[in-house]
Amino acid sequence: MSYHSLLKATNGFSEAYFIGVGAFCSVYKGIISEGDGEVVVAVKVLNMFKQGAASSFLAECQALRNIRHRNLVKVITACSSGDGNGNDFKALVYEYMPSGSLEYWLQPALEGNQARVMKRNLSLVRRLNIAINVASALDYLHHQCETPIVHCDLKPSNILLDEEMVAHVGDFGLARFVTEGPIPTSSIGIRSSTGYVPPEYGMGSEASTLGDVYSYGILLLELFTGKRPTDEMFDESMNLHSFAKIAMVGRVKDIMDPVLVEEVSSPTYHQKTAKAWACLALIFQIGLACSAKVPRERMRIGLVVTKLASIRNKLLETDKGECS
Repeated sequence: MSYHSLLKATNGFSEAYFIGVGAFCSVYKGIISEGDGEVVVAVKVLNMFKQGAASSFLAECQALRNIRHRNLVKVITACSSGDGNGNDFKALVYEYMPSGSLEYWLQPALEGNQARVMKRNLSLVRRLNIAINVASALDYLHHQCETPIVHCDLKPSNILLDEEMVAHVGDFGLARFVTEGPIPTSSIGIRSSTGYVPPEYGMGSEASTLGDVYSYGILLLELFTGKRPTDEMFDESMNLHSFAKIAMVGRVKDIMDPVLVEEVSSPTYHQKTAKAWACLALIFQIGLACSAKVPRERMRIGLVVTKLASIRNKLLETDKGECS
């Protein structure tokens, strides 16, 4: 698409169409005329005055060129031209995700200096479905692409939800193609988000599929505790991983998102409450295994998909048996 087509689709990149901002970009809702109707899209506009924006655009184009999976955000087209002032203009046009990001659902939004407490109505099964969706996307990127891809920036703001609350992994601006081996790696420098970065990256290790698994583990723990890895309660003596270990001594309720505690303790759950607590303990066990400090000790993402699907099946059974 041309610059002028995107300008028209976003009403001149107006504030009313603004969706959000990333490290190198601003994202707008766009409305494109197609035949007798209109198509709603998301337009990611790169800030070309920021160092790294051009390489981020190139990385995303390369990563998304040949990959297709139901749990990846679909790219529709790209634009690389000049704007009306002669400046370099680059943008990516994506399928629009009407339910927003996972971060929007998990964390209260900020309005000025005040946190707006938002009702977070993600049920236990819905969170589990999202976790399976994201793990399935990673399994595809790591093991089913012709050349393995490491996302390198997995976090709730990069998980987008469609109208049916199916999760799609997006933002491949830091993605890396990796070399084959026992653990596929990339030697290109890594920049990622605080709290989700595997510890080995901070010591100069190469990007790897197991680095994505670590980020996934932290995301999984956040999904069920409701706490960011950068929460002010965490310091050098405790992080999200060590906080989640409390669940392994029979205190799942103490670390769980209060919204989930209320759901599992409600009368509608009375016949399967024990099963739900047992299943939640297993989920935390998987999150801890994925976010292990030592890469080789982390659970493989294909096994994560299998185990989480099994837990979901147990939760949805009508009998009173516990997860095992």
